[in-house]
Amino acid sequence: MLPVSVFIITKNEADRIGATIRAIHGLTDDLVVVDSGSTDGTQAIAEGLGARVIHNPWAGYGLQKRFAEDQCRHPWLLNLDADEVMSPELLAEIRALFADGEPPCQAYGISIAETFPGEAAPHPLAYRVTPVRLYRRDAGRYSSSLVHDRVDLKPGTKTGKLKGLVHHRSVRSLGDQLAKLNSYTDQQAIDFEVRGISIPTWRVYFEFPIAFLKAYFGRLHVLRGTYGFLIAMNYATWRHLRLAKHYERKRMNALAKTGSKAERA
Repeated sequence: MLPVSVFIITKNEADRIGATIRAIHGLTDDLVVVDSGSTDGTQAIAEGLGARVIHNPWAGYGLQKRFAEDQCRHPWLLNLDADEVMSPELLAEIRALFADGEPPCQAYGISIAETFPGEAAPHPLAYRVTPVRLYRRDAGRYSSSLVHDRVDLKPGTKTGKLKGLVHHRSVRSLGDQLAKLNSYTDQQAIDFEVRGISIPTWRVYFEFPIAFLKAYFGRLHVLRGTYGFLIAMNYATWRHLRLAKHYERKRMNALAKTGSKAERA
């Protein structure tokens, strides 16, 4: 076993958590699943596959992952989401990284490739991101943000990038994706307010078409047929809704202030 703890945050992931855990079989003796109240048996599936399951009420993406970090035992941490499946190539690469002792870098980016329903593996030109997911716990930790899912590294941390892929199976269906994104926009609107960010109202008029073009052409969904078009539409709807809700919160706050002033007068 490697000196690596793996942590996963979950809520109602019974249909996906099994594949995620099985793909890392034998990598760690410290697999931590932090669950925020699943009602579909996620906890029992994770425990049956060797995970240490801990309940923690939902605190936002960053804070939930921070809590998970604190439950881990080893000096190295590897984070996966419940809808992410590590490829055999990446598993072998991580093993090789520790074969001669301590790796040369303190943090590593891992490529996470979008995988649509029905696909056994990501399209060769699938959209991907490369966030830091494997890191020494003394080199950084997850941001405390409600919505931003990133590791904040200490200045001077030496970073590298692994070649293997994680298959990101985030889309169960178009409807499920839209419901998930709609819920996420509620948190984003609150996050804007908490951080004192005010996005100009004029952007509401242009966000949808610009976001669609970004997804359809920039993320190459145009190469994925009709399903790629529909995923791009969902992406644009998400981007529009986050600004619409942000505008609505600003409007209601302004009206509340105007009403308070009128009452005092």
